[in-house]
This record gives sequence, C-alpha cells and structure tokens, in this order.
Amino acid sequence: MYSDRMDLSFPMGLVEFLARVSSVISITLLLLLFQAEALHPSQVAPREWFGLVFFPIGVIVGLAIAWWKEGLGVSITLGSLLAFYFVYGYLLQYHLGGWAFVMFASPAFLFFFHWALGRVSHNRNSTLSRVH
Repeated sequence: MYSDRMDLSFPMGLVEFLARVSSVISITLLLLLFQAEALHPSQVAPREWFGLVFFPIGVIVGLAIAWWKEGLGVSITLGSLLAFYFVYGYLLQYHLGGWAFVMFASPAFLFFFHWALGRVSHNRNSTLSRVH
C-alpha cells in the first residue's frame, strides 16, 4: 500500500543531534577563548564592549536557547552575529576577515534546518490527516 506520509524521524533526529553536539563544541570553544586569561577586560575599550555583547555572549545565549526553542534561539544567534558584524565592521570600522565568527555560530544553521524541517513535516501531516 502506498502512503503519502514521509517519515522524517531519522533525518530530523540526526540533524538535531548534530546541531546539539556542534553547539556544545562551539559554546565550549568560545568559553575557553574568552576566559579570564585570554580576555583582559582592562584592555578592552568601552566602545568595544558593545560588540562583545553580541559576540560571544549573544551567540552563546542563542545557541543555548535553541535547545528548547529552535526558532527563537536561531533568531538570537544569527541576529547577534549580524549585529556584531555591524558594530565592529561598520560602526567601529574594524576589518573582520575570515569566517571564524560565522563558524562559531554555524550550529544555528543546523537548528534552523531542523526547525524548518519539523514545520514542513507537521504541516504536511496535518494536511494529510484532514484529507483522509
């Protein structure tokens, strides 16, 4: 018998697992990089603190929230990343080369993919149940 239902439980579980593991790795690396010995608060200019609120603090908070509320966590993480680039790149006119900052926030893309896949699966299943 043919069914229009698409079983996404394994792919969704795998994406969720990868998102969570990569977020733990990213948060751990960020905390290690910005611990007291690597970051000297007295050497940070007052105007640079505004950018530090977005990266790493906003990225860490967003990735942690994404464990429970994926859409909200992704929004906070990616919004913080964009705000960080805006503050440091445009307002402070620092040259931010490379993809390191994006790589630390990359688990948000996996959380977004899981969130979007879950919404499509839920909408498809609710549509099919109304038809049958």
